[in-house]
Parts: sequence; structure tokens; C-alpha cells
Amino acid sequence: MSGSYLLDTNIVIALFARDAVVEDRLGRADSVFVPSIVLGELYYGAHKSTRVQANIGRIEELAAQSAVLSCDADTARHYGQIKNELRHKGRPVPENDIWIAALSIQHDLKLVTRDAHFADVSELGFENW
Repeated sequence: MSGSYLLDTNIVIALFARDAVVEDRLGRADSVFVPSIVLGELYYGAHKSTRVQANIGRIEELAAQSAVLSCDADTARHYGQIKNELRHKGRPVPENDIWIAALSIQHDLKLVTRDAHFADVSELGFENW
């Protein structure tokens, strides 16, 4: 397996937990990107945890070692299209996940996730690890 991937929050959490499947597949990927939105979700989780500083340290290490993608005007255009498509389908998806899907489509990256609701986004390529 090879390719270019964008990581969802649940995959980064699995990576932090040393999930063997995630580690193996990431080791064979051509390139891996982390959305800034995912970092925000991770920081939120860290601040809610009992090990705030340790978890923040892991996130900062990940961010320093990763290609982080941020949103721009093109991402916002994709976001609007995706959100409207989901509205027409009657299939709401968490707001942050719409932004993550928009980044994935914008940069032509396969999203790696464990969330089934991404299947409702028609232009999105994704894999469940």
C-alpha cells in the first residue's frame, strides 16, 4: 500500500495508543498530512484529560514532525459544497469533520478515519484503518 493520506483525529489517537495496524500502514504511506482541525481536537482532548502536559507534549511532537494543512478560501468553498450536499441528503456530520473532508478533497488526499459518516460525502476518498 502506498499513497497520500490525511489523518482524522481517531487515527492520530490510535497512533498515540501504538495501534499496530495504523503504525504499519503509515509506515508504508508515501506522504501523510494532519489537518490543523485535528490538532485543535487533540488539544481540546488534552485539556480535558488528567495528563494535560504529557498529552500536549505528544501533540506538539506530532505537529513538529508532520505536514500540517490549514484551511484557506479554497477549503471554505469545498466546505460549503459538502455541507449543502449533506443538508440535501438529510445527513448531518459534525462541523469539524466537514472541514476535514474539505481539506481532503481540496488536496486530493485519501482520508484515513474510523468514522462511517464520511461515506455520506460523495467526492471524498477514504479508508477505514
